[in-house]
Amino acid sequence: MKLIIVRHGDPDYVTDSLTEKGRREAEALAKRFKTWDVAGCFVSPLGRAKETCAICLKDTGMEAVQYDWLQEFYYRIKDPDTGEETIAWDFYPEYFCPNDELHDRNTWADSDVMSTGQIRQHLDDVTREFDKFLSGLGYDRMEGGVYRVREHNDGNYVLFCHFGLMSVLTGYLTGIAAPALWQGFFCAPTGITVIGTEERDPDYASFRVQVFGDARHLADEGEPLSSSGYFTTMFGG
Repeated sequence: MKLIIVRHGDPDYVTDSLTEKGRREAEALAKRFKTWDVAGCFVSPLGRAKETCAICLKDTGMEAVQYDWLQEFYYRIKDPDTGEETIAWDFYPEYFCPNDELHDRNTWADSDVMSTGQIRQHLDDVTREFDKFLSGLGYDRMEGGVYRVREHNDGNYVLFCHFGLMSVLTGYLTGIAAPALWQGFFCAPTGITVIGTEERDPDYASFRVQVFGDARHLADEGEPLSSSGYFTTMFGG
């Protein structure tokens, strides 16, 4: 089985929609999407993800199922320096890099800074629903992050959502603390992350990332990468 996790196009966060550039990006993605053998599509309730999804599904006859747990993981904490509310993944490197608490896959949500918000509760809510979703596809999570293969599945399932949530799901499947992905990885708008099961033992599965944030469809259309969510210039080669 493969999960294809898609970040929405270049966003207008004020209106929760796509910019003109975001719509061009989504159109480029739609050409790529139509080459995939898709077993199911699922979408965040937020407008920018729904608009991206709608452009990709246009004229395909497919419909996406909306899940609230696919919304952005935008929950707030207290900034460790200022005490003001901020998004849970926006740290300066001098705070994040040496902070071992934020690199532990099991306990990062219980760290001092995350405990200033309700991050553990939100994380548990998301991963519980995610596990229900995976169970419906034939994969039941066991202690330690191994999945029992109740029913083998060769389908490709597309999730239209957001970078923060993409990182949470990727980390949960691979045993990487979400803050390490938030701080150390970037996925440009309409970038895709593909995570597949490895089932060397037919009764058990693990998940492995095949690509993270791939946006070749934009290069194919001559559309430059958006730096939305990044703090410096993007490499354009």
